Amino acid sequence: MDPRVSELFGAAAAAQKSGGRKTAKNGSKKFKTRSARYPKASNNPPYLPPELKLVNPTQYRFEHLATQMKWRLQEGRGEAVYQIGVEDNGLLVGLTEEDMKASLKTLRRMAEKVGADITVLREREVDHDSDEPHRIAEVLVRKVPDDQQFLDLRVAVLGNVDSGKSTLLGVLTQGELDNGRGRARLNLFRHLHEIQTGRTSSISIEILGFDSRGEVVNYSESRTAEEICEIASKMITFIDLAGHHKYLKTTIFGLTSYCPDFAMLVVSANTGIAGTTREHLGLAMALKVPIFIVVSKVDLCTKGTVERTVRQLERILKQPGCNKVPMLVSSTDDAVTAAQKFAQSPSITPIFTLSSVSGESLDLLKVFFNILPPLSNSKEQEELMQQLTEFQIDEIYTVPDVGTVVGGTLYSGICREGEQLVVGPTDAGQFRELAVCSIQRNRSGCRVLRAGQAATLALGDFDRSLLRKGMVMVSPEMNPTICWRFEAEIVLLFHAKTFHKGFQVTVHVGNVRQTATVEALQGKVSLLYLSELIEVGVQRIVDDPHVLSLICPQPENSGLVHVYMYCTIKFFFI
Repeated sequence: MDPRVSELFGAAAAAQKSGGRKTAKNGSKKFKTRSARYPKASNNPPYLPPELKLVNPTQYRFEHLATQMKWRLQEGRGEAVYQIGVEDNGLLVGLTEEDMKASLKTLRRMAEKVGADITVLREREVDHDSDEPHRIAEVLVRKVPDDQQFLDLRVAVLGNVDSGKSTLLGVLTQGELDNGRGRARLNLFRHLHEIQTGRTSSISIEILGFDSRGEVVNYSESRTAEEICEIASKMITFIDLAGHHKYLKTTIFGLTSYCPDFAMLVVSANTGIAGTTREHLGLAMALKVPIFIVVSKVDLCTKGTVERTVRQLERILKQPGCNKVPMLVSSTDDAVTAAQKFAQSPSITPIFTLSSVSGESLDLLKVFFNILPPLSNSKEQEELMQQLTEFQIDEIYTVPDVGTVVGGTLYSGICREGEQLVVGPTDAGQFRELAVCSIQRNRSGCRVLRAGQAATLALGDFDRSLLRKGMVMVSPEMNPTICWRFEAEIVLLFHAKTFHKGFQVTVHVGNVRQTATVEALQGKVSLLYLSELIEVGVQRIVDDPHVLSLICPQPENSGLVHVYMYCTIKFFFI
């Protein structure tokens, strides 16, 4: 996205709050802009160089523009954003009302030719030498790809217990506000004890769709999942994870195995940063998952309490360990800008403040999801699909009249109905042959599964007892091998006991969750102690070249630091 356009819309929002400084004759606000070179195109394909105007193009020019739009949609995996009234060098010229209408009409004709729809995201008036007002516009173009595979983004939902994660997802996916007592979250729970306690203990999946015009498609009109998938051009798949520390292993498994594109950290406005909030934030950052924050339950708090929670979040995000740039979203313009910048820069962290009971600012989050582009472009997707097939098993079911069914994510390659694969490793380290009978995505049939997509695969009468979570289904050409031992560099942040040879740990690698035993610590170290608290200025000598020290200031007490001990160790799987 052009930074001049972003600056203009941001200035407009700020001026509207402060009353503005310059006013046109008709009372509308104008803003001074300066020309700037258009920046080099980013890795994110939907935001490409702008168009000044599209007024009455010749037939040859129209065909060229339509072909260009088709290419942009392919690169953006079904989405593209056009900036009308902006020159190629980034100068915000603007168009008159007549030219703007003609340009939008031409853009609509182009979209119809390639089978897409357009939605005007926002318009803004710019300063011009003439008395006639000039405007610029951002237009979203979206279509269902030619292979009928809708754009799917996976969002992991993190946050402390009782922060309102499941309630927020229930409101988004069901289309009905909560009653203040957790009614909206009931459809997300999978077990009786979850309904009784109101706490999520397992991983649940919910979907939210957007059609080609940007309208929300959910269960509000008694639609089934099949109908939502059929209507939607873009799908947001929410992965609802547990917030209680008791189920931390389940949360880690959801983050590592489901490969979310983004993470949504939900923080309760009345409790602030408490419980596992910091831990979940650290997990997302360690796994390099782009994260944005939602402050919920603002209807229960005063404005001052909400602002205090936001300041607390901003202070943590700006710390050296995070190095994030918080961006508070308070208007539709902010939501559009946040979605565009969030996908382009990993340091941007949007912050939303909303209520699942009153519905305050809930539309801003929907606008954000509607515009949020994928992280990978079509070229990267093609490279993944050209690799050999690898499907990782996360769930195992037995369905009557269908047989054994496995759920998971296709990490690479392409999987088709009837394809012959091998699954393993078994306890003996072997791989067994099997055939894929049928494929379903979001409860609707699918003949072809592509890299990065999650689905369930029916395996017919294959013996379920031979399967377990963490196994992989791969192409026989891969000739897979297994290992019993591996080396790893670890950092011991906190533990109640010493870390030594024979110590047993749980290792999370992708969807593999396996117990392992420490077989050896390399170097002269025989025991690895937990992080040691010392005073600033006190020198400590680590008498081992294989052990490194990382000094990190303590926020609670600036006079103390933690020394975290790093060491390379050898593990042995049990």
